Amino acid sequence: MESVNTASDRPRDPRCLLKSDAGISEGNVGQGVVDFPVAVVLPAAGSGERMGLSTPKQFCTFLNRPLISYTIETFERIPWIETIVVVVATESHDQMLHIIHRFHHTKVKVVEGGATRHRSIFNGLQAFSESMEGLSSLPRPKVVIIHDAVRPFVEEDFLLKITLAAKEQGASGAIRPLVSTVIATTSEGYLDHSLERMKYRASEMPQGFLYDIIFQAYQRCSEFDFEFGTECLHLALQYSGTNAKLIEGPPTLWKVTYKRDLAAAECVIKETLSLSACLISGTMAETVELASKLQKNLAAHSMTLDLHPFVKGHDELLSKTRNFIQISARRENLSEITEMVKVLEEMNHALLYPVVIIWVHLCMSEEPSHRQNPDELSSIMDLSMKAKQRNILLYGIEVIHSKIPELWERSVERLSEITAALIRDRNPAFTGQLLQA
Repeated sequence: MESVNTASDRPRDPRCLLKSDAGISEGNVGQGVVDFPVAVVLPAAGSGERMGLSTPKQFCTFLNRPLISYTIETFERIPWIETIVVVVATESHDQMLHIIHRFHHTKVKVVEGGATRHRSIFNGLQAFSESMEGLSSLPRPKVVIIHDAVRPFVEEDFLLKITLAAKEQGASGAIRPLVSTVIATTSEGYLDHSLERMKYRASEMPQGFLYDIIFQAYQRCSEFDFEFGTECLHLALQYSGTNAKLIEGPPTLWKVTYKRDLAAAECVIKETLSLSACLISGTMAETVELASKLQKNLAAHSMTLDLHPFVKGHDELLSKTRNFIQISARRENLSEITEMVKVLEEMNHALLYPVVIIWVHLCMSEEPSHRQNPDELSSIMDLSMKAKQRNILLYGIEVIHSKIPELWERSVERLSEITAALIRDRNPAFTGQLLQA
């Protein structure tokens, strides 16, 4: 039974997502605990009719990546998960292979699905038991996790709970409280009866199984189950006699079903990416002063800024950061931005998520002659166009160092607001512009 996504289903704290990508250690929570092989099956052969789009929802793109790539990454970054089998429709096979190649997914094997969800899952399970066309048999796991390709937000610690419970009990599954009361109607469209909501839960994904138990269940299940069934836990109970351990999951388990859910997923990713930035101050007293003010102001936007005088030669710092703010008072410092873009391109840092670079030009004179000229604006535009092809978003902001304290404070506040908006929205339409603070 599936509940409707509401605000209460949205992730309350997006910092739980993308931890490894953001440089936050997860402590490898499963290392040493999971000493047995674990695999994942992601059924992704659906047409996504409820989405109302011509493209199946798992292949819908936001932030330059298809939804299914985010889900794959969720599992791929967990070291104790060995293999991910993605089950797709025949007509989507080549598209899925292209996604794997483009985004460097290394643990994924692609299997063609069936006409229904259960047939697709069974095809995925069979990849571990026998050779399929174009695919040799994969090593058989002890535990297999079945998850929806359109649920990209699942945390490692919850996957560990599902995995260990499956090993202990034979089957396990995520549940969530019902959001709405469930009612039954008569054939004439009147209320028949309602269920007592506190007694029931919504069955969610992921679900875990001892491989032998769930594979046996699918071997024994009926054609009716294959055609009309939706619940893997029920198959394990009915055909293998295994009663699943149910574990209440976090609100991040919601499923992308409608177009509004795609927008919500994009917002979650953007919010996560905008939690921190690297602020490069330079060494001039004026730029250091501005950096200090900007650091304080952006804290009010729930953004943590790490302050550094420069980043040249600090590739490790570059590799752990998704947002950079470079403050300079000299026009020639655009060369530092050019060098930063080059390094980020060489390390392929923006492969999975867009990187934001904001060049803040501190103009020390209020005279128009000291402002940017057309040639310099053209250089910013050219550099941003090249960077955007590699998923690096380059913006420019000019702020005038006014000698009037009130005007200066107002400019700094405006700079903070623009900076926060650019990092949060990641809108490619504004790249290459020199905005005025």
